[in-house]
Amino acid sequence: MRRTIAIGILFSRSGAYARIGQACRTGALNAIAAINADPDRTITLAAVDRDPAGNVDLYAPLCAEILRNTPARHIVGCVTSSSRKEVIPTLEKCDGTLWYPVPYEGFEASDRVVYLHASPNQHLLPLLDWVIPTHGGRAYLVGSNYIWGWEMNRIARDRIMAADGQVLGERYLPVGSIDIDRMIEEIRATAPDFVLNSLIGPSSYAFLRAFAALGIADARFRPDRCPVLSCNLTECELPDIGSASEGLIAAGPYFRSPADSRFGSSHEAAAHRAVMTLACLLEQSPSAADDSIATLLATPAGRASGIDAQTHHMMQAALIAQVRDGGFVTSHDAGVRAGDPYLTGPRDARLRPPLRVVS
Repeated sequence: MRRTIAIGILFSRSGAYARIGQACRTGALNAIAAINADPDRTITLAAVDRDPAGNVDLYAPLCAEILRNTPARHIVGCVTSSSRKEVIPTLEKCDGTLWYPVPYEGFEASDRVVYLHASPNQHLLPLLDWVIPTHGGRAYLVGSNYIWGWEMNRIARDRIMAADGQVLGERYLPVGSIDIDRMIEEIRATAPDFVLNSLIGPSSYAFLRAFAALGIADARFRPDRCPVLSCNLTECELPDIGSASEGLIAAGPYFRSPADSRFGSSHEAAAHRAVMTLACLLEQSPSAADDSIATLLATPAGRASGIDAQTHHMMQAALIAQVRDGGFVTSHDAGVRAGDPYLTGPRDARLRPPLRVVS
């Protein structure tokens, strides 16, 4: 007989990052449906679906409600780093595991989190290593005023300086703000070789529209001369940006293409992969639903999962793609990379700050 196992789904369907949350939720629910429809599976998954509605203060209470009031021990969820950090203490208290399917800024390793998307050595560093020789090392950095923006720009600044480049400016906006005029004025004045965009949601959309208008007015800022780079913008947000996304260059583990159209974006793909991987681990034994992630990763299925048993980061392809005619076209493949959240590899040792482990 098939065992029924509950898993939590914790994504916002409204708010500043709704498009990403909806894409992740779609990937998770589609994977649950595929597992349940497969006659060869030994388990049935029951979704415990909760919506924080973009309110960071609701993530921890909803996480606690799932873990305390339902049989679920595993939760696929969270978009922002702020929300992920909010739920970690609850996961520790309630003996739960978070499967996190969104790119993040690294410098974290938690016994309670599995990182299913890319960390900086799998997105930002390959992107900078490609763009600096191609376009030049004079950069302007923009970001949302929270963990993702701060850390991405810090790592970028170190990498650019190490390559004898120059950071001409660095500006931040509150999450959801569209007050981008000063950024655009400074970019026009400094004329960088490229712009790294670590804004999220409406802030990013407003910036890209304004930057596209600047490119129309001044050829120095067209994509072939001064591209905008992103490590978190995917296909799921292109409808909100429209033609202003043309020429955007992004890094990630997956881009939809005619040859591979299984998923709408890497966010959807990572959430789908999270559920499928979790299902394989949960099928190992009747007690697997209550096992720790360390125990699950020690099984044959765990060792074959591509998840590092120490850091809990998934191996990822490092792809670079550009928006052309409304969709991403992959232009460079930097190969499959193991997650290196503390940048401990030989080339990245000079970027490593003091170790900061989230237990």
